[in-house]
Amino acid sequence: MDRRQFLLSAAAVPTVLAAPAGDFTFVHLTDTHIQPELRAAEGCRESFRRVNSVKPEFVLVGGDLVFDAAAVPPQRARAVYNLYRESVKLIEAPIHTVIGNHDVFCVTTESGGRPDTPGYGKKMFEDHIGKRYYTFDHKGWKFIALDSVHLTPNGSFIGGIDDEQLTWLKNTLGTIEKTTPLVVLTHIPLVTGFLHFASSPASSQMLVVTNAQDVLDLLWSHNLKAVLQGHTHVRETVLYNGCQFITSGAICGNWWKGLRLGHPEGFGVLSAKNGQLTWRYETYGFRASV
Repeated sequence: MDRRQFLLSAAAVPTVLAAPAGDFTFVHLTDTHIQPELRAAEGCRESFRRVNSVKPEFVLVGGDLVFDAAAVPPQRARAVYNLYRESVKLIEAPIHTVIGNHDVFCVTTESGGRPDTPGYGKKMFEDHIGKRYYTFDHKGWKFIALDSVHLTPNGSFIGGIDDEQLTWLKNTLGTIEKTTPLVVLTHIPLVTGFLHFASSPASSQMLVVTNAQDVLDLLWSHNLKAVLQGHTHVRETVLYNGCQFITSGAICGNWWKGLRLGHPEGFGVLSAKNGQLTWRYETYGFRASV
């Protein structure tokens, strides 16, 4: 075979192209609020099996894992954490998690906890689950997980990113190429239309990150694609400045008592393709017993 024949025959062979970098599917689930009551553990396991059927490359968990750790005695808090850890083993994909306000341990007067109680505050989450804020990479995308629960001296909380995290975030962003697509994971929303449901200015501080502008001012100079949120138990997407602010409902719906303002129990399924992100909401058929 001469050179001309070789080139012609090679041209006739179909070229197999690799998939574009960054194409993948993952799940964002939030607000499991697992507990022994209300068939919550059964519902969680049902949802986790549905998550597996999607075959995600990883799962993001948006906080409020348990119900409750903040306002109950230590033995109850430890029990629901253990229940969550056993149940979530059903998920087959790698899991990345952030803390929610119900995951903070023994900080209210009702709990009977004190600062010297083992696991007090956010330490129980760190001991049972892992870091409160961190980053990871996946197929050319950067994911940033934040702790948006700011504890107040009276044993309550507001939405907030503390100064330590803001400094860490600024330094972290300084190491990331500005063209790298970013996704942020937070429990309490940075941007939401749910503030219309706030009954007072005080409650609004518990529904949204109060210093969200400080966080966004750091993020806008990068290729921010989405902020994935929880806390409000509703399905919501807000498109602002080219970024999707997505709240993926709640695994528990209305705290395992049916629909939450018409929103069913479920989770978000996200697909990254050609540097863009799409989201859909997946229900899993839970039927509340009350």
